[in-house]
Amino acid sequence: MAIDVRDVPETKRYEARIDGGTEVAGFAAYMRTTELIAFLHTEVTPEHEGKGVGSALARTALDEARTANLRVLATCPFFAQWIARHPDYQDLLYQSRSRVSD
Repeated sequence: MAIDVRDVPETKRYEARIDGGTEVAGFAAYMRTTELIAFLHTEVTPEHEGKGVGSALARTALDEARTANLRVLATCPFFAQWIARHPDYQDLLYQSRSRVSD
């Protein structure tokens, strides 16, 4: 099974399709600035769960973030857990530079 993941900027999400099909098997919604990409929500259709679609979405999106020198804000629980399980992507995580305190 081949999983094709592509960025679809006009919908602000990465979409995954299986074996060249037209049906979206899963997506990862994001917000992007010039320095940061925030992953907000990931969804995989029930018939494609457990087949690596979510991992393909995460890996492709994070690899592209690295190439574009973007920091990653993983507000989506799936992305946060995926990054926690893959230490080689943890360097992408956004770290607040604010030193403001109460």
